[in-house]
Amino acid sequence: MRRVTVSAAESLLAIMQEGNPGPALICPDDGTVVSHGELASAIHRLAGVLAGLGVQRGQRVAMVLPNGPEIVELLLAVAALGAIAAPMNPGYTEAEYRFYLSDLDPSLLLVQLGRGADVRAAAGGLPVADMTIQRQGPPVLSVSGVEASAERAFAAGTPEDVALLLHTSGTTKRPKQVPLLQRNLMASVRAIGAHYRLGEADVSYCAMPLFHVHGLIASTLAQLAAGGSVVTPRRLTPRRYWQQVGAYGVTWVSASPTIHRELVEHGTAAAPSIRFVRSCSSALSPSLMERLEKIYEAPVLEAYGMTEASHQMTSNPLPPQRHQPGSVGIPAGAQVRIVDKTGRDVPPGQAGEVAVRGPGLTPGYLNDPQANAESFFDGWFRTGDSGKFCDGYLRLEGRIKELIIRGGENISPGEVEDVLKAHPAVADAVCFGIDDEKYGQVVGAAVVLKGETDSAQLRERCRGSLADFKVPKVIHVVAEIPRTPTGKVQRNRIGAQLMGQG
Repeated sequence: MRRVTVSAAESLLAIMQEGNPGPALICPDDGTVVSHGELASAIHRLAGVLAGLGVQRGQRVAMVLPNGPEIVELLLAVAALGAIAAPMNPGYTEAEYRFYLSDLDPSLLLVQLGRGADVRAAAGGLPVADMTIQRQGPPVLSVSGVEASAERAFAAGTPEDVALLLHTSGTTKRPKQVPLLQRNLMASVRAIGAHYRLGEADVSYCAMPLFHVHGLIASTLAQLAAGGSVVTPRRLTPRRYWQQVGAYGVTWVSASPTIHRELVEHGTAAAPSIRFVRSCSSALSPSLMERLEKIYEAPVLEAYGMTEASHQMTSNPLPPQRHQPGSVGIPAGAQVRIVDKTGRDVPPGQAGEVAVRGPGLTPGYLNDPQANAESFFDGWFRTGDSGKFCDGYLRLEGRIKELIIRGGENISPGEVEDVLKAHPAVADAVCFGIDDEKYGQVVGAAVVLKGETDSAQLRERCRGSLADFKVPKVIHVVAEIPRTPTGKVQRNRIGAQLMGQG
């Protein structure tokens, strides 16, 4: 899947807009503004400092850093060296850090000064560099309390260098390592910019964590590559979000449905500067889409992305093209097919597995030949998602391994969840399969309530919208539905936990 010839413009260094006088990164928490020229200078200086610390091309640099301009500068500085950035979730436990650090085998760990007790405890003998946030200028790196100021000359990274090493969420088995080349990221960045017609006048709001491709590629790098600005708060606060959108003239925001739901709860008025809202990382319910479009008074476009494809693969288009609620849009970053188990195309309109290929696709999982054999064929990647094309628009029906098969009938968990979430007393819902001696599986669900109702009333509601075999046999009322930082639900694990308790 690797190409022989590549363009130098596919290097992440192409993102830098040194001649652009406007702001590149804005931190609303303290008013920090980094211009495009300052960003380019900071990346070069930090790359030299990292080289002075011994970081070389191809080596891995693990990061546990908060959102903000600093992590963007450091990620790009690592790429400038031809080294590999491995950002990790600051919310991991010490045990989780031990696993990921062992798996990544980095040469250096970057942690914010005074933070990260768990990752420091897990680091063992791994060299640790502390990052200090400065009100003016790029972050300062220090080792054992001594500022790392010695810069070393370095050869610039190339399109064929691995830029990011990320882990899959591991919903069904051990997390897999996904290497993304600089040219993979640039292909995705350009596809996103072209699809949403991003330009220098646009201002993106980064509501997603920057250790994940959604926030890093879509909200940040795509906007930087197109010129314009990115608002990068260190902490997302729903009430301040609406103030910041107006204060900085934000023109678009991308987030998971979970975050959109939290933000819209605090929305009090339209945001006149917003020209579109993007939703990705998990399914957007019709009721939430309606609420978002009402308060933003702008189109809400659902997209579909995966880490393995450097994020975006499809998206609903901007007006005047039609956007189709309930779909994840048209190809917008990858070629898309619907295939059967043998890799052959299924008949038009029929459901099958979504397969993709394109310049954003990873060369393959690292050190996992079995996973590569299962997931890749003839340059195509099996996403593990069930879907079908309807009038050129892709509709997803859930993860194939999460489909509930009741007496031979395939049931999409998302379909049941949409019905439950449409109830005015339901704040959140998840659907899962329950082992059953007669049918193989039956439908179970869990809901978080925001009003008065009970399981019997919810089951009756489902009977009015779903075939009888899709109606949940049992509905648990819970305080919270656990999700990943990007809003994904691990349905099978939640179902097993709830049934074990009940």
